Amino acid sequence: MQERLKKLFAGISLLAATILWGGGFVAVKDSLEILPPIYLIAIRFIAAAIFLSIVFFRNIIRVRRGIIKRGFVLALFLFMAYVFQTIGLLSTTAGKNAFLTTVYVILVPIIAWAFSKRNPGVHVFIAALIAIAGIGLLSLNDDFYMGIGDGLTIVCGFWFALHMVFIARFTQDSGDDPIALTILQMFFCSVFAWIMAPFYDGAFDFSSLLTKQALFPMAYLIVFSSGVAFLLQNVGQKYTSPGTAALLLSLESVFGAFFSALLLDESLNPRMIAGCSLLLFAIVLSETKFSFIRNIKNIRNIKFRKKIKL
Repeated sequence: MQERLKKLFAGISLLAATILWGGGFVAVKDSLEILPPIYLIAIRFIAAAIFLSIVFFRNIIRVRRGIIKRGFVLALFLFMAYVFQTIGLLSTTAGKNAFLTTVYVILVPIIAWAFSKRNPGVHVFIAALIAIAGIGLLSLNDDFYMGIGDGLTIVCGFWFALHMVFIARFTQDSGDDPIALTILQMFFCSVFAWIMAPFYDGAFDFSSLLTKQALFPMAYLIVFSSGVAFLLQNVGQKYTSPGTAALLLSLESVFGAFFSALLLDESLNPRMIAGCSLLLFAIVLSETKFSFIRNIKNIRNIKFRKKIKL
């Protein structure tokens, strides 16, 4: 019973994270009108690390050398993912960025296969082909040209997939404290960004952060989309398999598209809607093989047999 409650709590945590990340696509799009992309990452994660360190001070003072190394590795994957995603968002819509990012769901079982030596099954590769078709409908223009923003967003999905696989390995196999791991990866991610920002973005006037236009979206990114959401992800993945976690977290694309339409007046044409539908179909196929439909049929057959006996 206790194990079921943990899994239920983990599922709720991951779902809550997707809602917060869905709003994050809008907040990033708004923030990019004021901040350069790498400075945005740097400020976002150093502030989130400080915020969580204050709240969970005791978890930080108990960290050991091993978890620091693992936090560094996770931060590298996270940094690469956000570099490609944030720069990609400069030249694509928030809704498309949200959906294309979820390509990581297809990649997670394939990458996990490389470490666990467990074949993910033929259905995963079928799902990958369907996902490619969905990506094509969603991102290719009439002349079959993919915008640079869409391409960068797809690359970011690979790094998010690596990040998710290694979170599961570190929190489940190593028994690391997910709270400390969250803070460490954010701190190191910000360090990478502070190093890269002057070379990629050049000089930046930090006084622009004090404007109302930048303050509210950045506050959301720091507290909710970074601090709270990543904490929920790391805690939730401690009690959830990488594949199930990827499936739940992929719902950020739905919330991202919803908030983009609601707050940014973005819209999807019929072809893009078809692409989104194929992506969602591939995601569900990849992680469930639609076994829940077979289970429902089995339950109905059992009930039908009982009625016949009566």
